[in-house]
Amino acid sequence: MRFVITKNVFENVVAHMQPFLEKKDASSITSHIYLETSNESLTLKATDYEIGLESKIDSITDCIDGKATVNGSNLLGIIKRLKNEEILIETSSNNLVIKQKKSTFKLPMYDANEYPNLAKVDNLKDLSISTLNFITSIRRITPAIDNNNPKFELNGALLDIKSSKINFVATDTRRLAISQLQNISNEESQFIIPKKAIIEIQKLFLDDAKIAYDDTNLVISNENTMFFTKLINGKFPDYERIIPNTLKHNFELPKNILIESIKLVTSLFSNIKITFTPNSIIFESLDEDTESKTQVDIDLNIEEEFFLAVNAKYLLDFLSMTDNDKIAVGFNESNLPFYLQDEKFRTIVMPIVLEK
Repeated sequence: MRFVITKNVFENVVAHMQPFLEKKDASSITSHIYLETSNESLTLKATDYEIGLESKIDSITDCIDGKATVNGSNLLGIIKRLKNEEILIETSSNNLVIKQKKSTFKLPMYDANEYPNLAKVDNLKDLSISTLNFITSIRRITPAIDNNNPKFELNGALLDIKSSKINFVATDTRRLAISQLQNISNEESQFIIPKKAIIEIQKLFLDDAKIAYDDTNLVISNENTMFFTKLINGKFPDYERIIPNTLKHNFELPKNILIESIKLVTSLFSNIKITFTPNSIIFESLDEDTESKTQVDIDLNIEEEFFLAVNAKYLLDFLSMTDNDKIAVGFNESNLPFYLQDEKFRTIVMPIVLEK
């Protein structure tokens, strides 16, 4: 194998491969990137069996067909040090040789024939949805996906495809985030995408791509990139029963005032109490050792005073993902779950229970 490529083009693709490599065992073949030259193009692959990426580069010259594997982390470490000029890469004996002018590096290879195959893309069901809407929806709920929960199905996001709508759902048991799209032609289905995959998808795809799935895999691809992830095999909680059916109070609030006030009182402590009166909102920290308090005068058209106590991070996560100048707040009692909504995106939050 042999090819010449511009350093920044090669580095960009190799850098994108890093999250897909086996990190714990450097002796594993899945800690390697697979490279193959054929028909004047270069294909690179990386996978840890659970998630994988394949990228194709056409801008190579002086090409001799062949294939190789090389430790992905070591390869990136070398490429980063080189100047932004052409690099010659070729195989010699059991090594991958990297040359730029008078600099030469050698990295050991494994048998490329033993490199695992990525997910097969045959017989998958297409998900009829624009890539932009898909990315926007998963981005909104990403902060609510749990980390390392023993209930492994919570360490991912649910796509709940119903007859008339598609719900993107995530929960860390303290909050439930739901982003909704209209379903035009997809058949009803449910599947759970791991959080790691959710994060990488947002980095890789910005424009049109094909999204497809089956019972075990999700595959997203465009002209030069193919991404796959294994889906989480589990049953997501019945999230709809958490959504309040009726609300005693429901009103709109200016987003910028909320963000400014919350940040003002959470510089030292994240748990806050928000008190709503007929003509004001009072924000105060729940830190017992210090006092942080601010008030916003606003006519809420309510008859009685009530409060919400909450981890401010949940509010700021929601507000950072909204598009409009005003958001809706809905609730029943001070110590019951309340919701925040911006059109088709909402978050239901479990409050901190305080004695009245």
